[in-house]
Amino acid sequence: MTNIYLSQIVQAPSDNEYFNHLLPAIKDASKGGQGQQLLQSLTQYSANREAEIERICNTNHQGFVSSVNQLLHVRDGTSGLTSEILALNQSIQSSTEKLAGQKKALVDSRGVRQNIDEATQAMRDCLEVLRLANQVHDLLSRKSHYSALRALDELQNVHLKEITQYKIAEMIQKSVPATKKLIAEAVMTDLNTWLFRIRETSQFLGEVAFYHTEQRRTRQKDRAEALPDLSNFKLNSAIELVSDETEEFDILDNEDVQVDFTPLFECLHIHNALGQIDKFRADYAATRKQQKDLLMPSSVNLIDAEGASLSELLEGIAGFAIVEKATMKKTPELRSAIDVDELWDAMCQTAITLISNALHDVTNAETLLKRKGVIALFIQTMESWNYPVAALDAFLLKLFEKYAELLKRRFGDDFQEIVSTDDYMPMPITKIDEYDKVLSISWYTPDKPREEIRFPCVLPFSQMYPLCCIDIRNFLNQFYFFYDDHFQHPRIVDETLKMSLDELLSESVCRLLVERLNSQYLGQIVQILINLEYFEIACYELEPLLAAARSTASVGGSVSLGATEEFRSNKKTAEKRIFELVNSKIDDLIGTAEYDWMAPTLEKEPSNYMQTLTRYLSNIMNSVLLGLPTEIKELIYFDALSHAATMILSLPLSTEVRWINPNGVAALAKDVQYLTEFVDTLGNPILRENLDELQQTVMLMQAENSDDFYDISTRNKKYGRVDAMNGPVLLEKITHTVQSPANQKTDKFQGLSSRFGMKA
Repeated sequence: MTNIYLSQIVQAPSDNEYFNHLLPAIKDASKGGQGQQLLQSLTQYSANREAEIERICNTNHQGFVSSVNQLLHVRDGTSGLTSEILALNQSIQSSTEKLAGQKKALVDSRGVRQNIDEATQAMRDCLEVLRLANQVHDLLSRKSHYSALRALDELQNVHLKEITQYKIAEMIQKSVPATKKLIAEAVMTDLNTWLFRIRETSQFLGEVAFYHTEQRRTRQKDRAEALPDLSNFKLNSAIELVSDETEEFDILDNEDVQVDFTPLFECLHIHNALGQIDKFRADYAATRKQQKDLLMPSSVNLIDAEGASLSELLEGIAGFAIVEKATMKKTPELRSAIDVDELWDAMCQTAITLISNALHDVTNAETLLKRKGVIALFIQTMESWNYPVAALDAFLLKLFEKYAELLKRRFGDDFQEIVSTDDYMPMPITKIDEYDKVLSISWYTPDKPREEIRFPCVLPFSQMYPLCCIDIRNFLNQFYFFYDDHFQHPRIVDETLKMSLDELLSESVCRLLVERLNSQYLGQIVQILINLEYFEIACYELEPLLAAARSTASVGGSVSLGATEEFRSNKKTAEKRIFELVNSKIDDLIGTAEYDWMAPTLEKEPSNYMQTLTRYLSNIMNSVLLGLPTEIKELIYFDALSHAATMILSLPLSTEVRWINPNGVAALAKDVQYLTEFVDTLGNPILRENLDELQQTVMLMQAENSDDFYDISTRNKKYGRVDAMNGPVLLEKITHTVQSPANQKTDKFQGLSSRFGMKA
């Protein structure tokens, strides 16, 4: 190193360069403890240079002397310079020691400063961690739960790792689970608040959903009126849904109700981030199940005036189920279709049970129909949310059975009251308005055009018939009211209607009318027969009407009412009852006959009973029986005349009559002739046939030669209608002896014997 410095000093091209190399060499030698070695090297170099100079001088003395002088001069300079160097070296050495002390102080201060900087940075890092920890709690207090969780996650995974060497990091790390629990509890508190509000809003949400369904019904009805083909498509059908697409309405977000799912999303996301999604799913399901149980009342009232109890129940269920379905769509990982359907099925079964338990209180069909309307609205609303409604549809069938039962009971009572309070007289009409009204509600075709009717007039049926027709029409309409809106069993409606109508007409109308046939008043019996006739016509008219009103789901073909045959067959019963009463009256009249079979003189006039009998038959035909159809009146005449002929013929056949003289036969013949003339006035030759046996029997009794009766050929010509057994009996009683008036008393009593049953 000394040699290097020496080489640089010696080879310096100038004085400045010389000093520039010399001073650093002295400084470095002094610092390195080589100052003496440097001095020796310089002295050695000087001696070498002097020897070289001396050698050169020996060659050139003058030059040498000059060089020596110069060298001496240099030497003096060098000595002075050496002194200066030494002095400078001493100065530098002292400065170097001072500088070393300052440098040491500087190094020490830098260490302190570094420690301060490190402490400051540690403080900053810790303060940042504390700030973030406090920020987590601030976010919690501001209910920014997700932001708090993100801040806690950042604190745990980033910032805490930067200060792991500090105790505070351990303390905060230990507090992280507790903070996460606080976040979970806070978000669950908010979720429970949201769930409470949702439960409180469920009924109103269901009410809004019902209103929206009503609006859809109205729009569908309007479209069906504009395009009749659309009437075949019900609500929630594909055609209806497509047609109603332009009407956008969000049930969960509208001007009336808004359901914000943000708390649920936040809670779900936080529990997912916390790895507690399974626990949250179970807790949420349990909470919703509890809310479902709280939603269902212990009972429901179906007979309140406004139906609020049932509406509140179904609206609450609808709102609850709509939220469940929306939750399932928005968060499929939280609510599965199985969970939602399970809750839905449970609510439906509970609702069905509650309504079923309350059905026994419903005694009014109109009330039940209104409740069915609410249930149908509920079904259509929930069907639009893709909920299964088969159980509810099946329950509607139970409601329909109850409805049909109430209708039958009510109309049955109405029919009974109408039948029991009827006056059984032809219905009088005083004004044309009344006439038009009766024609509009009754199945009746008048004989004359409306313009020819003169008022007041009388209709053939009694007042009960149009009243029953009104009830029948109302019964049909109210039956089909149940089919309106929503009912999936139209065929059952058709079948039940037919059976119920049959039962009402047969039991509540026909049977009661038949029971009244026991009356002794002929006019009432006749009116019952006329009413039965028109009820039979009404049944004929109802059959095609019922067939036309059938739904497309019902089996086609004609409809046959059993009541039609009931009315038809009981018309025969009424006719028989008329026959009985008429024949009974005929029996009474003929029972007053006072024939003197052994009369001493001829009777000049027909008997009083015969005149009364013909007058009675004429009167009833022109009064009581006037309203009957002609064929029935002729049948009554036929039966009455046949019965009268039989009863008249029984008089001489009586065992109490022993003898009949010509005067007695003449009296009988006069009465028979009187009856025959009366029948001829009726203008119906067929009726005359009823008297053939009576006439031929009288002719036989008047015959001079009775042997003709025993000649078969002659008997068939002259007495073909005479009974083969009665003829001989009467002929045995004939005597040609006429008693004198002296025996009149005896003869008189003998004649009376046929009336009072006296025995001779």
